[in-house]
Amino acid sequence: MGNQIINRMLKLKSRPMMDDVSSENFELVEEEVRDIEEGEILVKNLYLSFDPTQRGWLNDVPSYIPPVQIGEIMRAGSVGKVIESKNQNFSEDDIVQGSFGWQEYAISGEGSGFMPPQKLHEGISPTSALSIYGITGLTAYFGMLDIGKPEQNDTVLVSGAAGATGSVAGQIAKIKGATNIIGLAGGPEKCKWVVEEAGFDSCIDYKNEDVAKRVTELAPNGLNIYFDNVGGSILETALENIAQKARVVMCGGISSGYTMERLAPGPSTIFNLIIQRAKMEGFIVIDYAEQFPHAVMELAGWVAEGKINYKEDIAEGLENCPDTLANLFKGKNFGKQLLKLSD
Repeated sequence: MGNQIINRMLKLKSRPMMDDVSSENFELVEEEVRDIEEGEILVKNLYLSFDPTQRGWLNDVPSYIPPVQIGEIMRAGSVGKVIESKNQNFSEDDIVQGSFGWQEYAISGEGSGFMPPQKLHEGISPTSALSIYGITGLTAYFGMLDIGKPEQNDTVLVSGAAGATGSVAGQIAKIKGATNIIGLAGGPEKCKWVVEEAGFDSCIDYKNEDVAKRVTELAPNGLNIYFDNVGGSILETALENIAQKARVVMCGGISSGYTMERLAPGPSTIFNLIIQRAKMEGFIVIDYAEQFPHAVMELAGWVAEGKINYKEDIAEGLENCPDTLANLFKGKNFGKQLLKLSD
């Protein structure tokens, strides 16, 4: 490599406990980028993805992948540009997606990556690769279709409906024939977007409305599907209103903040699953990895046909990564939360 490149990265310094994630939990480090070896590529990060699950990776507990360790670069999905390659599968200037972490440059196979790099398909932009065609869009796709199984005339409730996963989940239910799609979002601006742009039939503003009362009004015959992104009291309300043979899709529990100290209480209405002969099931999207290419093709078709709209919220600057992650838990993001590092 010619001119030596200096890489800036954020490494985990301490685990956030009760408090929100903050810059105090990370150390900004500068290091020279080493020469790459045979089979490796050097990637310049363009965009980083922010997802609630990242908060869970900061807890020192077993999960579906190991937690980020103290001193490690913070893990994150990202899209970058190959600036040097010693791998026959990649060329300079290729745009690739992988888990390159909170840093400006990454060498594939190094650091906290858990997804091997892949070239972006033609026609897919760097941001859409992380939003509608990324983990959040795929989570909506498999959660709604494989567990929710929407049918003609179903009534569907989706929490986090202005978020990257919830907004897509509701639109997929409508594509499959559900006729009463109810969203939950925080604030009139988000609710307006959920109805007017994402095509939901209605949206409950959980910050300003009585959620239990509104769910009963909007779903008088009960909920056939509840797609849960939040847990807590809203999950309780949804379970209270399920119809017979309902499907409850357990996608996330952002109301807990994903800390180990203040987990949301178990729902007191859970026995309604027995009374209504209903099913509640959790899932992790990486279990569907082999089916991702087919899902991306189907999502792309729906986007091209105007059946799915999506929104992206783009922050900027590596030093703003901790605050950007924290903002997910304050409901400040609108659509898929990304952060731009470079053009």
